[in-house]
Amino acid sequence: MAVKKVAAPKAAPRNLKTKAANQKSKKWVYLFSEGNKDMRDLLGGKGAGLAEMTNAGLPVPAGFTITTEACNAYTAAGKKFPKGMWEQTRAALKKIEAQTGKKFGDAKNPLLVSVRSGAKFSMPGMMDTVLNLGLNSETLKGIEKLTGNPRFAQDAYRRFIQMFGRIVMGIEGKKFDAIFDAVKDKYRARADTELGVDALKEVVQKYKDLYRLEIGAEFPEDPYRQLELAISAVFGSWMGKRAVDYRRINKIPDNLGTAVNVVTMVFGNMGDDSGTGVAFTRNPATGENVLFGEYLANAQGEDVVAGIRTPMKIAELEQKNPKVYAQFRKLARQMEKHYREMQDLEFTVERGKLYMLQTRTGKRTARAAVKIAVDMVREKLITKEEAIQRVEPAHIVQLLMPQFDPQAKVDAAKTGHLLAAGLNASPGAATGLAIFSPDTAEKLGKEGKSVILVRYETSPEDVHGMYASKGILTQHGGATSHAAVVARGAGLPCVAGCEGIHVDEEKKIFTVGAKTIKEGDAISIDGGTGEVFLGEIKTVLPDFDKDEDLKTLLGWADEIRLKKSRRGMKNAPEVGLQVWANADYPRDARMAIKFGAQGIGLCRTEHMFFETDRLPIVQKMILAKNDAERQKYLDQLLPIQRNDFIGIFEAMGELPVVIRTIDPPLHEFLPSHEQLLVEVTELRVRGNNPTLLAEKEAMLKAVEAMREQNPMLGLRGCRLGITMPQITVMQTRAIIEAACALKKGGVNVHPEIMIPLVGHVNELKHQREVLEAEAKQVLAEQGVDLEYKFGTMIEVPRGALTAAEIAQYAQFFSFGTNDLTQTTYGYSRDDAEGKFLLKYVETKILPDNPFQTLDQTGVGRLMQIAVAEGRATRPNLKVGICGEHGGDPASIEFCHRIGLNYVSCSPFRVPVARLAAAQAAVAPIAKDK
Repeated sequence: MAVKKVAAPKAAPRNLKTKAANQKSKKWVYLFSEGNKDMRDLLGGKGAGLAEMTNAGLPVPAGFTITTEACNAYTAAGKKFPKGMWEQTRAALKKIEAQTGKKFGDAKNPLLVSVRSGAKFSMPGMMDTVLNLGLNSETLKGIEKLTGNPRFAQDAYRRFIQMFGRIVMGIEGKKFDAIFDAVKDKYRARADTELGVDALKEVVQKYKDLYRLEIGAEFPEDPYRQLELAISAVFGSWMGKRAVDYRRINKIPDNLGTAVNVVTMVFGNMGDDSGTGVAFTRNPATGENVLFGEYLANAQGEDVVAGIRTPMKIAELEQKNPKVYAQFRKLARQMEKHYREMQDLEFTVERGKLYMLQTRTGKRTARAAVKIAVDMVREKLITKEEAIQRVEPAHIVQLLMPQFDPQAKVDAAKTGHLLAAGLNASPGAATGLAIFSPDTAEKLGKEGKSVILVRYETSPEDVHGMYASKGILTQHGGATSHAAVVARGAGLPCVAGCEGIHVDEEKKIFTVGAKTIKEGDAISIDGGTGEVFLGEIKTVLPDFDKDEDLKTLLGWADEIRLKKSRRGMKNAPEVGLQVWANADYPRDARMAIKFGAQGIGLCRTEHMFFETDRLPIVQKMILAKNDAERQKYLDQLLPIQRNDFIGIFEAMGELPVVIRTIDPPLHEFLPSHEQLLVEVTELRVRGNNPTLLAEKEAMLKAVEAMREQNPMLGLRGCRLGITMPQITVMQTRAIIEAACALKKGGVNVHPEIMIPLVGHVNELKHQREVLEAEAKQVLAEQGVDLEYKFGTMIEVPRGALTAAEIAQYAQFFSFGTNDLTQTTYGYSRDDAEGKFLLKYVETKILPDNPFQTLDQTGVGRLMQIAVAEGRATRPNLKVGICGEHGGDPASIEFCHRIGLNYVSCSPFRVPVARLAAAQAAVAPIAKDK
């Protein structure tokens, strides 16, 4: 673990002198007084926050920050400090000595420091911190004499040895815990604070013995050596497993590095007039504008975050120390107003004096994110444009997720299934298997199983299992503990500090009274109320109409995205990106309208064919021996389809509705080949039903005749319409007759008929001529003047590459990016996702699953060509997207950028798309700011 001071990595001889000169002159270390909040890239979020608070005159302990660039240089050089960094560190330490009047390593008046990580983006608990650094057998005596408090000095020393041994030298934490618990048992101490001086001295000696046994050397006495090793450990923690896992999950780049903050120690463990706390300027779970947090008397900061002891609520500090509380409350409001954002604050009270140790943007739940954004606009702290950027699209998804049915919870309580209640640390409902190991949780999560991670208390090493779980339950810890903070940031339900349960991680059980819950048993947790239930609880969808804050925010999003001009963007309409929905049934259309859709971008007619009342007719139509017989069954389907479309048009009113003619191959409407083979074989063996056998054999023969080697590229889409035009002619008649019925009733509907899978202009030309002739005939019969459109789906590469020709016959394009991705990559989606695609993403062969997030380089390039060449032929060409990418925020931003008129997605993704489209519209403004 030792870090030797060496020169910078070798370079080619002709560059050596220049590189050495640049590195020698580079500034690696900044005093807090030299930084500010805009230096997050260089100083990390914590360092920039400490600098900003220092310059604002807040009570911040003296200190300095070693830059993220130093971390990256350290990693690149094979874990060696860059040239000049250590010298600058020692020089900065001298300045801190001058500011504090203390001296690092001095036996009489020793300076002690903490060494803390701090990346640009908050990564709570994912990297390392060492407290009380500078303590040794000599400085310990100085601290005892200066404070007159031997117990405090011994407590600080045992904490330092434990943290240094675990974090810097890699000794298992549970080995220190075992020693500490044994001493507590010996002295019959229920809490850490009940151990006296002699007991703590015994702990210190046993810790040193453990260190010697594990490392093969004495615990280091040289404070500078301690500092050197601690800085190396913090740098190294940037590439530690838990930090890497966290960055993968949250899509944080690996090349940012972490800064190291060296801060003068202030002590919360000096008695009852001292303490430590973590607080948020607003409630991070609900968004309520009240100071929210926790405080532990006679403790150090890690005690609160780690959840080792369950702390008191921050409001109780007002009774305990009203002067400190009032000062802290004032500073908290000052910081929020300064940053114009909810802040996450860490502080320590040393003998009645308040010190601020951190300010950063606080992580919050989806509910809190929306409320805080809306409230801050009303408080005139931020603009509407800023508000919509404070809420992530994923937050909208979380708010629309199912919640526990209140009556089901009441019933569960009556039947004895309510096990316990803890702190409502992060809202949401989750049901899953009780799992006691983060590794097992990760494994089962990857297998698609729902799990609830149950821990005595969580630690940063658990993060991979936490993110793989549906929810988190801990016996110990508060609302600002590691489990709560990570859960809120990840949108996971969490019940923390549930003292009514007793977790035994070794036996993989938890008990509640006489009840024992074993690993694999189903449990449910309600993070909004803190309740824990045995078994599964029925869920219901939240009432979107009653969510006033969300409706307000999305209203602002609509206002912004629709008013934001795209003038000057090549091939783009001037108005903003609209949000439509994919809907196959009237109930879907009504849901889409409820969620704010401005049209239907895809109505799949084939889904209607699968309904039980018509599937037999469809099958008879498919098996017809000639056109006349086929037409007989199509005539039976016509009124059914017409009523389908009437229902959708009634739901959408005068908004546009894009209806796709039949797309899948006909064999999909017939029983499976394998199933028929089994049935025919069994009937032949039994020989007791020749009539049914003949019917099944005929069906089997028809299915075999229609089987294809690659159905995705076979007889489907426009190819089916060309070879069996009666089908699409019937559908067109049904669409236009339905539209005429509503037009006669005073509703000016706007049907748009979309012909799928066009790869050659003549395919579209043929289908449009045939179908438009039918449309005109219907209008003549009905005596109605109706505006309608014909367009096509662009879902094969040739369609995109020949868009200029296709646009001669298409009044609109809609990108079917599911099939376009398959045909561009040459992937079969079902096979790829099941066999190799996820491995491609894990190993970074592909940056993302291209069926979830649009491949902008390949598929996106085809889209750009189609938009540009299509509008070159038809300047007013309307272009949208109706694949699953229409609800993906990153894909929506790309659609905005290349000038699409609308995105279309599932009804439940419409609110997400509304926000994402608005964020895409204001992104250039935010970047300029």
